[in-house]
Amino acid sequence: MLTSNLVFMVADIRKIYASIFDYSRMREFSGHDPFDGLSSTVFQKSPLAKTARGRLLWLQMIKRSPVDLRKILRVQPGVNPKALALFALAETSRFRETSDERHATNARELLDRLLDMAVRGETDDGKATTAFGYNFDWQSRHFYAPRGTPAIVPTAFASQALVESYRAFGGEGYSRAVGEISQFISARLNRIETDDELCFSYTPNDATAIYNASLLAAESLARVAGLTDDAKLRELAAKAVRFVVRRQRADGAWDYGEAVNQSWVDNFHTAYVLLSLVRISSEIPSLRTEVNDALTRGIDYWINRFFLADGTPKYYDHGTYPVDIHSAAVAIAAASEMADQDQRMLPLAAKVASWTIENMYDDRGFFYYQKRANGFIKTPYMRWGQAWMAYALARLIEAEAPMADGS
Repeated sequence: MLTSNLVFMVADIRKIYASIFDYSRMREFSGHDPFDGLSSTVFQKSPLAKTARGRLLWLQMIKRSPVDLRKILRVQPGVNPKALALFALAETSRFRETSDERHATNARELLDRLLDMAVRGETDDGKATTAFGYNFDWQSRHFYAPRGTPAIVPTAFASQALVESYRAFGGEGYSRAVGEISQFISARLNRIETDDELCFSYTPNDATAIYNASLLAAESLARVAGLTDDAKLRELAAKAVRFVVRRQRADGAWDYGEAVNQSWVDNFHTAYVLLSLVRISSEIPSLRTEVNDALTRGIDYWINRFFLADGTPKYYDHGTYPVDIHSAAVAIAAASEMADQDQRMLPLAAKVASWTIENMYDDRGFFYYQKRANGFIKTPYMRWGQAWMAYALARLIEAEAPMADGS
C-alpha cells in the first residue's frame, strides 16, 4: 500500500514528467548521447578513426570525461530512433492512464518520425524488412557499427512502441511495421543455435552473444506472435529464452555476455534480462515453468545487490559509482512493470524515483547524466537520460495511479 508521502509523489511525478517531455519536445527530441563521440569531425579526420582500438579509445575518452568535450570536438546533436521510441512508449502509457487524446496524438507523431528513420530491406525470398540503427557510428569491444547499421536494441524498442500503440489506439501501419521487424530479426540477425536454444546477434554484421540483446529480439518476436498466432516466431523466442536461462550464474546473476571480456554484471542490463523474461513468458505462458526459478533468483540478486537502502541505484553489483541516470531509469521502469511479479518491486520503483528526483533532477526540466564519487556530470543526454526517465516515470505513474487515486 502506498504511504501518503508516496501518494503525494505521484502527483509531483506527473509534473516532472510533463517538464521532461516539454523540455525534450522544445528541442525536437534532438540531443547528445554518451556514445556519440565518433561523430566528431575532428576525430573523423584523424588516423584514429581508421582502427577499432582508436575508435574505442576515443569513444570512451569522451564518454568518461568529467567535462563535456563535444562542442570543442564538433559533435553535433542528433535524433536517436530509440529516444523517439521511448518517448512514444511514455506517451502511450500516459494515454492508457488518462485517456487523454493529446497523449495519443503525441505518440502517433513520434512514431511517424520514427518510421521515417527506418532502415528498409528485403529477405532473400523478397519479404519486406524494417529495422533501426543508431544516429552515430559506434565501436564496441567486438564490432564496429557505422551510423544507421540495423541493430537489435533500437529495433526492439521501436517494435515495442509500435505494438503498445497499436494495442492502445490502433493503426494498421504499426502492425505491418512490427511484422516487417520480425522478418528482420528472424532472417537477418545471425544466430548461435542448437536444437532447443539460440542466441541472436546484435547486428547482421557480428556474431556476439549478448544476453539482454538476444532477449530483446525474442521479446519482439513473442509480441508479434501474440498478434498473429505465429507458432514459428513463438518457438524462436522460446529457444532464445532457454539460451539465457541456462546461462544464469549459480548466484542468480547474468554476465553481460558470453565472451570472457563480457563477464561484468551491471544494474540496467540485469533489469533488461528480467523484464524480457517476464514479458516473453507473459506472451508465451508455456514458458513460465522454465523461467520461474531463474526469475526468482535473478530478482533476488538484482534487488539485494544493486540498490542502497535510500534507493540509490548502484551501477555494478560490486560498486556504487558512477550512479548513472540510465541505471535509475531502467530500474524505475522495470520495477514498475514487474510489480505483479514481486511485492518488493513497486516500493523499490518509488524509492529509486524519489532518490533520483531529489539528486539528479534539474528544475530546468532535465536529468543529469551521472553522480560520481567526486561530483555530478550534469550533461542532459537525450536518449540515455531524458527519454528513459520520461518512460520510467510514465510507467511508475501508470503502476501507482490506481492506488494513489484510491482505486
